[in-house]
Amino acid sequence: MIDVNDKIRAKVESLPTTPGVYRWKDKNGRVIYVGKAVNLKNRVRSYVREDKNRSPKVAAMIRHADDLDITMTNTEMEALILECNLIKELHPKYNISLRDDKTYPYVKITGEEWPRIFVTRNLKRDGFSRYYGPFTDVGGLRRALRLIERRFPIRTCRSMRVDRPCLQYYLGLCTGPCCGKISHEKYMEYVKAICDIFEGKNTELVRTLEQDMRRASERMEYEKAALFRDQIRAIMSVQQRQNIVAKDGDFDVIGLARDGGHSAIEIFYVRYGKMIGKENFNIPESQEETDEEIIAAFIKDFYGANAAIIPKCVLVPVLPEEQKLLEEWLSDRRGSHVEVVVPERGFKRGLKDMAMENAAKYLKDKKLQWAYQDAREAGALKKLKVLLHLPRLPERMECFDISHNQGAETTGSMVVFEQGRPAKKEYRKFKLRTTQGKPDDFKSMAEVMERRYGTEKDWPEPDLIVLDGGLPQMNAAIPVIRGCGVDAPVIGLAKRMEEIYVEDSDEPIVLDRHEPALQLLQYIRDEAHRFVITYHRQWHAKRNTESILDHIEGVGPARRKALWHAFRSLDEMKKASVEELTQAKGMNRKVAENVYNFFRMRKDEKQMVIHQTGQSK
Repeated sequence: MIDVNDKIRAKVESLPTTPGVYRWKDKNGRVIYVGKAVNLKNRVRSYVREDKNRSPKVAAMIRHADDLDITMTNTEMEALILECNLIKELHPKYNISLRDDKTYPYVKITGEEWPRIFVTRNLKRDGFSRYYGPFTDVGGLRRALRLIERRFPIRTCRSMRVDRPCLQYYLGLCTGPCCGKISHEKYMEYVKAICDIFEGKNTELVRTLEQDMRRASERMEYEKAALFRDQIRAIMSVQQRQNIVAKDGDFDVIGLARDGGHSAIEIFYVRYGKMIGKENFNIPESQEETDEEIIAAFIKDFYGANAAIIPKCVLVPVLPEEQKLLEEWLSDRRGSHVEVVVPERGFKRGLKDMAMENAAKYLKDKKLQWAYQDAREAGALKKLKVLLHLPRLPERMECFDISHNQGAETTGSMVVFEQGRPAKKEYRKFKLRTTQGKPDDFKSMAEVMERRYGTEKDWPEPDLIVLDGGLPQMNAAIPVIRGCGVDAPVIGLAKRMEEIYVEDSDEPIVLDRHEPALQLLQYIRDEAHRFVITYHRQWHAKRNTESILDHIEGVGPARRKALWHAFRSLDEMKKASVEELTQAKGMNRKVAENVYNFFRMRKDEKQMVIHQTGQSK
């Protein structure tokens, strides 16, 4: 057995021989690798057994491992499902990581009694919902949807009102199914027409727009004709009328390319026998994995997150070792049989070869892009070292920003750049306590510094600390940083003139706006600002959406929604009797009494305060 600590050694010896999932952890308790096994004892033992052929990646993982956790399962299938969920949740350092350049949106038409339509990037298998996409032209998609919703106005709202139509109805963007303004038969005709448009079956709308465009042109109304032309283009951009590649078919085609330590995957989507879209993924640091391991990891990662678009068949360049298990897992998620096969001949073989060629072209282009970025970022880091008189290259930079709402809901952010690029797993956000209600950016910055450098001792020390602001922010932060025993250089970047302030100098450094070193500092400063603003808005929105009903025992999201549906206002709810409250959907007498007593208690407290105020006068 290789050199591991006593804790791991004891756990390995006592492992069961059942199926399950194992998790290696580092000294900070962070999960660094997740794996599954048919036999936990045999699989985990293979990591700590002496092996001269062990890959450098596995050797590094074992060196950093400080603890081991396991979860036993009844079957290998259960272990696979748990493994997928944990990798998706934890993003362990040593598991294969897929990086998608873009997340493209889909159009979802729900399977409800009165279906609704909306754009989403979150794919879920939920009954009879339909998804169309992915769409690379997001602007064209939204323009097309606006036109489609005017021609076929179906609902977009989450919950249907029953008392009166909403604003969408009066704007002509909804037919008011909640209030009986349209028959179910007519409504479903609209839904079918929309589905036909996205499936390329409905050409009537385009023909109508073409006629309108010609008439406008004949009347020399060229602006109106141009508007119709743009609408035609928008509709054509979303219609899935690509070249037919099969008489029928519902399958995905996966291509794989490898070069050095990087791999790339290209996936084609074929639906109704037509090529409807494709996506690219790059997989860094994958030189030690086999093609079969990469394909297996991709299938688990991609379809684990996108169960709603699992096809009947997945065409792959090589068969994973766990092919049958993956087919069983995919079939279970899809709800019908799914095959994972290598096409050997015919048009499917041609599609697989095309996906392989596309993946190779994508990887070649990405490597050229990375080489350019590496050269530019390396040059920027070297220039920063010279300009700021740094003791070493700023390979790890940490930047901080503060956001608040007139002193309330104060938040802070830390973003990390390594080798000139964002290291998003290292980002941190802070909910600040010292200045609530009193806007004070300097005290807030000091609190963030204390929590970062005084509390989190196990985090690596930066080569450069960047503050969003000038001398005042630096003067507030530096004493705290030094008091925590951190001697990393600190600079401030003032927004107005993009001036760089350094320690022990009141005179700022001003760089040419085209200087890559300045652009790198602006990038990290803007990223810190984006990150803190996003967090602040999320926190603010969460606080604003909290309901008074959240404070009542037994009232959760479903009952809260039912109460608002049953009563038009909070005043009506307050006046309601226990019997009336019980009539709301999902309510029982005990919870209805809780609601009734809650409002009576608040009323009594309010009257008591008023009475005491009157006495004091």
